[in-house]
Amino acid sequence: MPYDLTPAPGQVTDSAPMHTAAVRARIGDASLDASLTISTRGLLAVGALVSGILLATSVIVLTATRRLPQRRWPF
Repeated sequence: MPYDLTPAPGQVTDSAPMHTAAVRARIGDASLDASLTISTRGLLAVGALVSGILLATSVIVLTATRRLPQRRWPF
C-alpha cells in the first residue's frame, strides 16, 4: 500500500532529517546538561502544539480581563 508507515522487509528507506540542540548551564552548585534530537515532523508538531496553547491562553486572558456592563438587579 502506498500509505503504509512500516517499510516492507528488505526495503531501503531514507531516514528523516534530524535536528539536534544541546544546552549546558551551571549556576553555583547546580548544573544542567541536556540534549534533544527531533525530526522535522516532530518539530512541526511541537510548533503546532505551542501555537495552540498560546492562542488558547490569549482567549482566556481576554475573557478574564474584559469589563462587563453594569447590570441592574430587579430587587
